Amino acid sequence: MTDAISSVLAQIRAHEMRTRSFGDVAGSNAIAPGALGGVQPGAAAPQGGFSATLSRAIDGVSKAQAESGELQRAFEMGDPRADLARVMVAMQQSQVAFRATVEVRNRLVQAYQDVMNMPI
Repeated sequence: MTDAISSVLAQIRAHEMRTRSFGDVAGSNAIAPGALGGVQPGAAAPQGGFSATLSRAIDGVSKAQAESGELQRAFEMGDPRADLARVMVAMQQSQVAFRATVEVRNRLVQAYQDVMNMPI
């Protein structure tokens, strides 16, 4: 079960790295580096352990969804700075981040249930 969680976390980090590389193309609607709980290169290891990392990841997903919603509303209102491509990229980024978070949650719940069902 630990391998499955490690795999999901590795996928989230890979997505974060792809987001950083597309940051120049996507502009201001890219998910902020570290928003999914990864450690930035050259930064000290985060304090607080797993719960702090999970909290930062959830905050990052929430921020990505809020920015996507704002960009979508700006496009609907006819703002010339909010083009369709940028709106679609922001929506897809927030959707991928949310799905990854839900998958991590599902894996954690399954791990918890496995531990609780272990014989003593």
